[in-house]
Amino acid sequence: MSEFDKNELEKTRATEERTSGINMHAFWKWCMSFASKHQGVIVLVVIFILAVIFSPVSRKGHLIFLMPGNLTDLLRSMAPVAVVGLAMTLVIITGGIDLSVGSTVALTGVIVAMLLQWWSPGFSIPVHISIAILLTLLAGAFVGFLQGMIIANFGIQPFIVTLAGMIGLRGLSRWIVNNERVGLGLGDDVSGRFGEWFSSKEFMLGAFLLAALIFGILLHKTVFGRYVRAVGGNTQASRYAGLPIKRIQVTVYTLIGMMAGVAGILLAARTTTGDPNTGIGMELDVISVAAIGGTNLAGGSGTIPGTVIGALIVGILTNILGLNNVDFNIQRVIMAVIILLAVASQQKTRKA
Repeated sequence: MSEFDKNELEKTRATEERTSGINMHAFWKWCMSFASKHQGVIVLVVIFILAVIFSPVSRKGHLIFLMPGNLTDLLRSMAPVAVVGLAMTLVIITGGIDLSVGSTVALTGVIVAMLLQWWSPGFSIPVHISIAILLTLLAGAFVGFLQGMIIANFGIQPFIVTLAGMIGLRGLSRWIVNNERVGLGLGDDVSGRFGEWFSSKEFMLGAFLLAALIFGILLHKTVFGRYVRAVGGNTQASRYAGLPIKRIQVTVYTLIGMMAGVAGILLAARTTTGDPNTGIGMELDVISVAAIGGTNLAGGSGTIPGTVIGALIVGILTNILGLNNVDFNIQRVIMAVIILLAVASQQKTRKA
């Protein structure tokens, strides 16, 4: 081989090595970018795989976690938290928070049970149930509207306003029923039909999917959604731009109050009771769903698909821990760690 050929061969090898290095670097950069953009989906897949691995086995040798009955129970049990989580996403994006949702769920659950069990307007069963549900949703919306008005017009921090709401609404729920449950019947009467119609797995899943669709359109396809993100991203700039900041704040709190009413109705139907002590700690689950789904707890960003993924992650995790008889308090510790990891991941992504 001539000297010229040797030089050409060395140049070719050097070029190939540089190209290979560039390709590997580009591939690694693409992988990191993909993981950053789709970290929610990746975490969901990992959690699902771990749930399958650690699933108990039935007597027939089937993985209990993958059994259709368990999967539908999982979706049914997560629905009340998930529907409130959709509205919480909007609240957090505006830079707010709502700690009163658990108490609002209890209050609306008690209200719908009272309207079904103790109120006899003389209407047909479907009309009676429809009016009871409408009044319950209005009650939840009014709670949110009132808190939103205080936050928007008096400049009090949402944390303080909704903390007061959490305490006051819980006390009100207990007072109006003397701290006793309002039982719903199981027969052919109004309350029995209500439980039969609204406690089914199909209805609860359908309610969640419909709510996710509506909130997805509201946040991502409307002017209102753009305003929500703008207010949370830079309130001062939004004010200078003439955006209706107060109206947006009142609206998102009204929406979360109404969705807490939806959750109260679903829980009352599922448990066949209006319990003034239900929903304790639920606000933390709702915030967890939004945070794990990628909503920035400082405000300004978040997505409805992300919250849906967050709800699935929390639902799967809760389900598999329950199947393995993990103590409830340990479950809360695990959830706290996951929230910290989710927020830390958000911080790292924003810095990058």
